[in-house]
Formats: sequence, C-alpha cells, structure tokens
Amino acid sequence: MLLPETLRPMNRKSEKHLVVGLDIGTSKVVAIVGEYLPGEPVEVIGLGSHVSRGMKKGAVVDIESTVHSIQRAVEEAELMAGCDIRSVYASISGSHLETRNSHGTAAIRDREVTPGDLDQVLEAASAVAIPADRKVLYKEPQEYRIDGQDGIRHPVGMSGVRLEAGVHLVTGAASAVQNSTKCIQRCGLSVDELVPAALASAKAVLTEDERELGVCVVEMGAGTTDIAIYTQGSIRYTKSLPVGGDQVTSDIAYGVHTPTAHAEEIKIKYGCAHHKLAHPEETIQVPSVGDRPPRRLARQALAQSIQARYEEIFEMVQEDVRKSGYESLIAAGMVLTGGAARMEGALDLAEEIFHKMVRLGLPQHVTGLAEVVSSPVYSTGVGLLLHGARAGSARGVLGPVGGSVGNVLGKVRGWLNKNF
Repeated sequence: MLLPETLRPMNRKSEKHLVVGLDIGTSKVVAIVGEYLPGEPVEVIGLGSHVSRGMKKGAVVDIESTVHSIQRAVEEAELMAGCDIRSVYASISGSHLETRNSHGTAAIRDREVTPGDLDQVLEAASAVAIPADRKVLYKEPQEYRIDGQDGIRHPVGMSGVRLEAGVHLVTGAASAVQNSTKCIQRCGLSVDELVPAALASAKAVLTEDERELGVCVVEMGAGTTDIAIYTQGSIRYTKSLPVGGDQVTSDIAYGVHTPTAHAEEIKIKYGCAHHKLAHPEETIQVPSVGDRPPRRLARQALAQSIQARYEEIFEMVQEDVRKSGYESLIAAGMVLTGGAARMEGALDLAEEIFHKMVRLGLPQHVTGLAEVVSSPVYSTGVGLLLHGARAGSARGVLGPVGGSVGNVLGKVRGWLNKNF
C-alpha cells in the first residue's frame, strides 16, 4: 500500500524540535505532535484523539477515565508521528478560571534590555495578591514601556533604565489545576505549561489584522464556551462559561425522549441552529428509550430547540463581552471556533444576536497535516503547538531521530491499518 505523501517519513534534521499539544476537552481528548525550526512554521506530523469520559464542564470529575482517554490519544499520536511523547502543552478551561490585567516594573540591569529583564518584569507583574486556594497558571505580556516610552512590543536590545510591562494574568482554582496536572503525570508525561483553551484557539485562528483592530474569539466546546478578547494586538480579557454543545444534546434527549447517544447522532446529522433552515414538512426518525418503537419528529421542531439553546449561549457571551468593557473596541467582529461552532446556521444566528461580523475560525499557521487538522475541533490543539513553538521548547518529545526510518514507517503503516 502506498502511503500518502504527507505521511511518508523523512530524514529529519537533528536541530528540529518537537512539541506536543494536548487538548483535554469535555467530549474528546486530542493530542497533536508538531515539528519545527525556530522562526519557521510548525509542521504537524501526528494526531490522536479519543472520547473523553472523565470531564464535565471543563473540569476533571473522574481521574481514572481521564487518564485512560489521555493515554489512548497520546498512543495514537505517537504511532502516527513515530515518536515517544514525554511532555505536553495542555489546555485548561472551566468557570474556575479568572482573569486580570496587571502591571510590573523592573530596572534594566545593563542599560540594554535582555530576555532576563523581560522575565524579571513579568515576575514583578505576576506578584499579585490572590487567595491561597488559587494560583497564577498563565501570563502573557501586552505591551512594554521603557523610560516612559509607550507602545513597545519587542523591547529586547533597546536601551534604557526602567522597564515596565502590562501583563494579562489568568488564575485558576488550585485543586482544578492539580487534578488536570495529576491526570497528565499519571500517563508518564510532564506538563510544559497549562494554557487556557480560548487563548490557545486564538493563536491558531486569528490574523494579526484582527488582533490589531479588536476581535473576540468564542471557542465553543462540549462543556464550556471560552472567550478571548484582543485589542491593539494584545490579549485583554478571557472568560470560561459553563455552557456548550452538551447542553444541546441534553435538550434533544429530554425533549424527544431518546438516549443521549442517539441525541448526539441526531444533533450532528440533522441539527441546525436556525429554524428557517429546516423545511416545515421534513421529518426525522427518533429512536425511543427501551423497547418502544421509533417515532417521527418534525426537523423544524428540532431546529427550534437547538436555536433556543444557541441563542442562550450567544446572549451569555454578549452579556459577558459588555461587562468586560471592550465591546465597542471589537472592530473585527467575532470568530467562532470549537466543535459546537460547526452547527449549520450558527454563524447567521450569531450575527443576528451580536450585531457584528462573524466568521468561522479554522486552524492555520501550520504545515504538514494541515488539511487533516483544518477543522474548528482542532483549534485548541493546533494553538497549543504554536504556543509551544513560540516558547522555544525543545522538550516536547524524544523524536524519530532516536529510531530508524524503518521503525517510523512501520508505525505509520500500523496507524493507517488501524484507522483505514
């Protein structure tokens, strides 16, 4: 059997680095392996996914089930990429996440800004008073100031005495962070960093123009809907709402009295987020609970139920954006991504509610298996890869350079036989 061109093993240069993104979602766990040279695009070389059964609304509720899901996803990614995964950049979400913008100041030690000075000013900005049951899990600089000069994006190499930085901080409940970390570590992996899902997705789907003009990313997952607002090129606000695609599935299951598994199938196959997209005379067959015979349901009634839930989610997002204070600064509109954003009619409904331009966000900025991961489902995973590459990490995996090309070829053939 001939292998697809994108899956044929290559003689990779030893200076290339490998990085792994692990998106631990409520409905599925996705592991993506990337390879990169500093300053060049990340090449996606491996992908694995498995149903997630130990998560609810972005939080771990069953450690054993979550560990199993992570292991299966990671094993599949290893098989496809031909490598041994050692550490990951992982996503985190949930209503326990809180955000704040902080300010830090540090002296420039050698009158010329070095990376060490940036670390020092970030630490100063992160030294904020937070409760003992919370911890700072993510920080990202917004802009710098040197001796009163504003609007500096890349200060390294510039001369001055006093360095200041605006920093976006995300804190999380210490217990939730520990549970997520514990699940990953029990799989024999170390955690390079935990990254909020909305910020990871934004790195994969946004353009520089959108960040500059002002944009809101809405990452619609199964258990949570995560928000990230950018203005003037920097992150300003993040939020995780405890609603998502699972609520739509539950509405269908309870509304038409069908098992949850069938409700999910009906949602994917026949669902739409706008009742006008369903013909009034069109009907669908709905399995019943137990031994009862299946029934017929008007597809328009299904659409009305789904539309009501999507309207509620979008109205919650709109209310939160208003409270953030950045609503008037989102000139580039809204970008919907995540698995629940694929619902037919969701973009049109969002435009009606937000009164702004809305587009579907697809992962970009990567090569290799780019077509395979070009779905809103993989936005967070691809964003984690990009974040890891920008962090300059070479710790991600012990890659194929440690094995022969024949071994890699065998692993790829095994993956193809398993999946096709």
